[in-house]
Amino acid sequence: MEPVVPLDDAAPAHGGKAAALGVLRRAGLPVPDGFVVPASLDGDGLVAAVDGALDTLGRHAPVAVRSSASDEDGARASAAGQYATVLGAVGTDRVVEAVRACRASAAGPRAMAYRSATSGLHTPADVSVVVQRLVDARVAGVLFTGDGRAVVEASWGLGESVVQGAVGPDRWTVADGRVVEHRTGDKRTRVDRARTGPGAGTTTRDVPASERDRPCLDDDTVLRLAALGQRVADLRGGPQDVEWAVDDAGTVWLLQARPVTAALPDPPAERGGRADVLRGTGASGGRASGPARVVHGPDGFAAVRPGDVLVCRETDPAWTPLFGVVAAVVTETGGLLSHAAIVARELRLPAVLGVPAATDVLRDAPTVTVDGDTGTVATP
Repeated sequence: MEPVVPLDDAAPAHGGKAAALGVLRRAGLPVPDGFVVPASLDGDGLVAAVDGALDTLGRHAPVAVRSSASDEDGARASAAGQYATVLGAVGTDRVVEAVRACRASAAGPRAMAYRSATSGLHTPADVSVVVQRLVDARVAGVLFTGDGRAVVEASWGLGESVVQGAVGPDRWTVADGRVVEHRTGDKRTRVDRARTGPGAGTTTRDVPASERDRPCLDDDTVLRLAALGQRVADLRGGPQDVEWAVDDAGTVWLLQARPVTAALPDPPAERGGRADVLRGTGASGGRASGPARVVHGPDGFAAVRPGDVLVCRETDPAWTPLFGVVAAVVTETGGLLSHAAIVARELRLPAVLGVPAATDVLRDAPTVTVDGDTGTVATP
């Protein structure tokens, strides 16, 4: 039975996420220290190995526990958000529980639906697990490299708000060493590490009104992020999807790097036309029409029919099974680099995100046309 592996020594046998982080650490890039729990390590051996390895990180320090599955973070399929992540775990018992949760998620409906759609496989993947020091992020998010530009999305607190599509993130585009475009989002909530409670974890709270539409990064930090992203792309040999965090001291940390599996849509041309057309962010290209199906949570999944246009406030990864059924997706929050947007692009599912009041305006609409190239949603 293989013992835990220092993150510096992570290899492809430990899954795509762990292997990539090992490459970055060996290159001297700012990646939080940690270790990998191999898929084969279980039982009493798992508890003893985790207990000993936590000494290297600080026994009572909060950690991030993330899957590193055999089919995750690959060149053709990212599995973005399809496996469990546990942030802010503290202590041996909670970390072991989190490791087992990551492994168990491989057999869950979202991971299995995604695996079937992208590879045709119907058995769970093997799951190694990465355990790292948690970065108490002041700001966090995602950046994509490629096509001579970098796109950065960010929000206050931990990056869960951005990847889960729970906020309208701030967005910057960088080209030729300068910021060429900036859009300030509507950042109404933030996720942070819980400071108290057994096993700790995270907490979600409202962002003060004065901070919601204030940029959470300055241009200098955006340019630093873009430069780091390019270093990662050069090191990894192609465009990269990078998760990052900035702590209270202003230090930038890299939390994940994986290949970009589907290119971002081109920015739309200047949009004129009908005043009654709803507008948002074209997150996945293509055009599709169907009846609007407003869904507020998992209790509404059974009402979704093939060919519907899914309309919701946000789509966390648990909604992925619906992506194989619906014709298109419209959300009220979320950005280009959220997990939902990445999966929609991989599945070639038209998606427009960040459409204000979509669940009210489109309720019961018999036909909705979603254009992911222009970022528009129209009714007859």
